[in-house]
Amino acid sequence: MRTIGIGLHFEDLPVGERFRTCARTLTEADLVAFIGFSWLTEEVFTNLEHRQGMALPPRVVPGAMVYAVAEGLLTPAMQGTGLAFLHAALDVRAPACVGDTLHVEAQVIESRLTSKGDRGLVRTENRVLNQRGETILIYTPLRLLRRRGTAVQPQGQEPPT
Repeated sequence: MRTIGIGLHFEDLPVGERFRTCARTLTEADLVAFIGFSWLTEEVFTNLEHRQGMALPPRVVPGAMVYAVAEGLLTPAMQGTGLAFLHAALDVRAPACVGDTLHVEAQVIESRLTSKGDRGLVRTENRVLNQRGETILIYTPLRLLRRRGTAVQPQGQEPPT
């Protein structure tokens, strides 16, 4: 029986390959939960009364939250095939706010086998865009991915063909 929901393998991601994620709208509940969990209690995120003089719009969300949402949107692409997150450069380009709908557009910019040849390293340039097509964040993660045929299968299942 074939298993569905398996992510992309190293061989699926040659240099130049492009893909886009589904989108997700940021909600007030998302912001409150993220601030509570991360303890990013800066007034720019928590004080609605004293907005005068602040350079950012009301209900702005932390760049770390935008990054976390982007990684969540990308998770299906690595389900069962991602082995390690090794490095990333990150650049916040514009604010995101509650009510913005974000998606990720990715392009493979580096792809090579490891020295053992049983897995591969893939670097993408990931652009997080809002509903107006504005770039909010760019980051370039380097990930270690399985090669096709090397995934560990759940007991009693055959590898995908």
